[in-house]
Amino acid sequence: MESRPEIKLSDYQYELPDERIAKFPLKKRDHSKLLHFEEGKINHHRFFNLPELLPDNSLMVFNNTKVIPARLIFKRASGAKIEIFLLQPIAPNQVINEIMIHEGPVTWKAMIGNLKKWKDNESLEGLAIINDQEVKVSATLVDREARYVKISWDKPNTPFASIVEASGEVPLPPYLNRKATSEDKPRYQTVYSQKEGAVAAPTAGLHFTDDILNQLSENGTKKEYLTLHVGAGTFQPIKDENVTDHPMHNEQVVVKKENIKNLLDHDGNIIAVGTTSMRSLESIYWYGVKLLNEKDKLFLIPKLYPYQDHAKKPSVKESLQAILDHMESENIEEITGSTEIFIMPGYHFKVCNGLLTNFHQPGSTLILLVAAFTKNHWKNIYKEALSQDYRFLSYGDSSLLWHHKK
Repeated sequence: MESRPEIKLSDYQYELPDERIAKFPLKKRDHSKLLHFEEGKINHHRFFNLPELLPDNSLMVFNNTKVIPARLIFKRASGAKIEIFLLQPIAPNQVINEIMIHEGPVTWKAMIGNLKKWKDNESLEGLAIINDQEVKVSATLVDREARYVKISWDKPNTPFASIVEASGEVPLPPYLNRKATSEDKPRYQTVYSQKEGAVAAPTAGLHFTDDILNQLSENGTKKEYLTLHVGAGTFQPIKDENVTDHPMHNEQVVVKKENIKNLLDHDGNIIAVGTTSMRSLESIYWYGVKLLNEKDKLFLIPKLYPYQDHAKKPSVKESLQAILDHMESENIEEITGSTEIFIMPGYHFKVCNGLLTNFHQPGSTLILLVAAFTKNHWKNIYKEALSQDYRFLSYGDSSLLWHHKK
């Protein structure tokens, strides 16, 4: 059984002055600072030094989710604004990748600003300009208590992704405390983003440029891309002093058979680009455990599943092989699953031994993940970053952290 000590929220707080929060991105993505942590030692670099810091036979795993402009503004006939912040799809199904290419009405669970002013059965009207043509967009409140909103539009053969791209606003993190600008649309997006569906960026990837990606290839670093659609729950602060009581958010993971094969074939260092890639990779391991122990084909990892008793704790290779065997027997090329995995001190990492990540909010689930990964050196790391004028949070600087090296 995994060891899971009693964890107090107060042990994972630190003082973050407002002036240390990066409110805007740097002009050049790869000029951010890069803190390098290995075996208790800290060194300072720039992000463009990353390729030379990676050992031979490294594999970097990226999250290729694409942020959608999830903040939609509608107006009532009276002129009152209603803000709809898309959270997760409900109908015609809950698979984000499929919803984004759907060409008919969709229903989403949402956060709704000014909800009291929105009457039941009242249709709100909006306008999107797509290929120089006006498209009328309407929103109807389907379930007030559940916050379900139905969105439809009058131009056939138009995918939902085009509607939000044309009419939505960039969903900047709440702690930036400012409105999105035209600069945010390209900058709050990784250069390798592909799969629409995130409502928050996998921010560790914001530092990469095409040049850096090319240098990694030239240096022999392998690259793998999978998808975890980052949800707004990533910003949800922990409110329980006993952190295991925190309701972890559920996020959708998409993994291809090719991903599994390449992970199986790799015997060197595996570096997760961001906590979302880390959560995806570790969740994939536990999905293999479910297949082997429980013959459970449903890819759903509850938040405390890693800390339960398991009949067998297979190796990473055995777990990945079980997933590959399942995919081949079912003749499927990719699996869409969901994970609530809660990685905290006491967790034993299975897949990743390197992590590239930004600097996170005090008392957050992400701090707990970093604390688990660095064996509780996080306080020294963050103290050093603050003393060296690092920029924090989504548009802030980066760190390369090693759990151990192979």
